[in-house]
Amino acid sequence: METDHSAAGRPADPAGDRSFSELNDRHRHELRVHCYRMLGSFEDAEDLVQETFLRAWRRRDDLELVENVRAWLYRIATNACLDAIKAKGRRVHELESFRDIPWLEPYPDVQMAPADNPHAAVVERETIELTFLAVLQLLPPRQRAALILRDVLAWPVGDVGGLLELSTAAVNSALQRARATLREHHPIEQRETWTAASPSADERAVLDRYIRAYEAGDTSATLALLAEDVRVTMPPAPFLFEGRDAIMGLAERARSTGTWRLVATSANRQPAAACYLQDPDTGQFRAFKLDVLRTAGPSIAEITTFGDKHFPAFGLPQVLA
Repeated sequence: METDHSAAGRPADPAGDRSFSELNDRHRHELRVHCYRMLGSFEDAEDLVQETFLRAWRRRDDLELVENVRAWLYRIATNACLDAIKAKGRRVHELESFRDIPWLEPYPDVQMAPADNPHAAVVERETIELTFLAVLQLLPPRQRAALILRDVLAWPVGDVGGLLELSTAAVNSALQRARATLREHHPIEQRETWTAASPSADERAVLDRYIRAYEAGDTSATLALLAEDVRVTMPPAPFLFEGRDAIMGLAERARSTGTWRLVATSANRQPAAACYLQDPDTGQFRAFKLDVLRTAGPSIAEITTFGDKHFPAFGLPQVLA
């Protein structure tokens, strides 16, 4: 009979429980970002972090033998993600726009690891913004893991190979192919200015103008903020709108829908607006959608619209006071 290493199969150990809980708290934020990069879904990342700690709990006897606990947890998390990718089929084979990734979800900046957390991985804009996440979904699972572990987390090639059960040559080959895909779909010239840890003052100014125009129902002012080749997608809906003419109908529809109030926030190190629509019966402004913006100078180059289910994770109310 297989030995039961679950919590139910062992005597209670309050001190051990507290120690393990502290370990969870110390690494939860960065492991969630890691799982998010692997799967592109905030909800899946939450689930995979829980799965990671469940697997770690079952193997907690190994803790005394592990020199680098953080690396041990990353190994468990990466393998849990690889299992989930295989089970869910979370990979795209063509990427025209975000509509090709119905599971894509925003990552609330308020959920990033606290700045004073000594174990928090530095999360630069380039490695968390939506376009980078989308390109990762093109990569086969082991290429994806290799790229994240080596190029984002700076793991030695040998350690990457040990986790993925690949030779050094195989890891280098996987990295070469993954980097080529990244260069093709996410060129350096598009990324070179995206190094800020949060939206810049210029981006916040664009967001402020967007909010004012939207709340005023000023379609002309809204369209004036958009780049000529602006793109709008709405994962998981399979919609793609390109160009100002295509967006005009959306802007007019929003104006005719009712009265809006928008709250500035940020997702994936990009400016975002939480949009609330007024209930004509109660007068309350209720959560409706989240617009994540990608700017190009003074213009909005892309709007990715998500539903309101993640408002609590952003610290946003369902109803504005």
